Amino acid sequence: MRKTFLHLAYLLLPVSAFAQEFNCQVTVVAPQIAAADPRLWKNMETSIVEFMNTRRFTNFNYTSAERLDMSLLLTISEQPTADRFKGTLQVIYARPVFNTDYSSTVINLLDNDVEFQYLQNTQIDFIPERFTNNLSSILAFYAYYILGVHADTYALNGGTDFYNLAQEIVSQAQNTAEPGWKAFEGNKNRYWLIDNQIQAVFRPLRELLYNYHRLGMDAAHDDVATARKTIAAAIEKLKTVHQAKPASYNLQVLFNAKGDELVELFKPAEPQEKAKLFNTLQIVDPGNISKYQAMMRGS
Repeated sequence: MRKTFLHLAYLLLPVSAFAQEFNCQVTVVAPQIAAADPRLWKNMETSIVEFMNTRRFTNFNYTSAERLDMSLLLTISEQPTADRFKGTLQVIYARPVFNTDYSSTVINLLDNDVEFQYLQNTQIDFIPERFTNNLSSILAFYAYYILGVHADTYALNGGTDFYNLAQEIVSQAQNTAEPGWKAFEGNKNRYWLIDNQIQAVFRPLRELLYNYHRLGMDAAHDDVATARKTIAAAIEKLKTVHQAKPASYNLQVLFNAKGDELVELFKPAEPQEKAKLFNTLQIVDPGNISKYQAMMRGS
């Protein structure tokens, strides 16, 4: 793992002339902690915004228009001590569709294993070479994961280097007592999200990210019927992923982002085309079956 980090270190070099990668909207709420000073949550919110939007995660050149749109909703449910917090983090990333003003949601997940220490009026620090604190590691992990997914939507398997950096963060966090980083803690956490993503068996999912967005959504303005066929064919290939790892976290994350969009995209399709897709979706995404039934009805 250390060799992987050193091999990819060039991605982390600070290059101040380049624009940062993210346009990140952050909301921090604590509906169950009524006695806390509201300024604490606003301060935390500001610190996370500054971390995500002013830090350089790579040395690639992003113009202001190319910055990735993402949003974070941090919901604090417990404050065991003055500087310790527990809660959940919703992570959403949307990618613009070529020649339109529409953005297609690519990631919509809820991380239930968020525990961290935070002091007001302090900067959130992240050191790529080692684990320093849980909050910065969680934020950096999702930054690299999103960069990887984003790259996969523009180039076939283009996100590998970013995924490797996210996995390095997981590796560095193995000795922390805070949850979300270890294989044995559950099958829907940060460990499995990135471990699955880089496994060979999940290659059809990564190929879908490219075929769905670059060859499908980006081309839909010219030929929506062909775009639908491209997307449906990519989803068909996810059967092998499901067979190898039924109900995997990564497939759930994908369809949590794409379920509603698929319904709207395929409502006008020919009945035979919808029926074939519906049969596949029943297998790979049974949790959203009611949505796909609405697609079949065309309503």
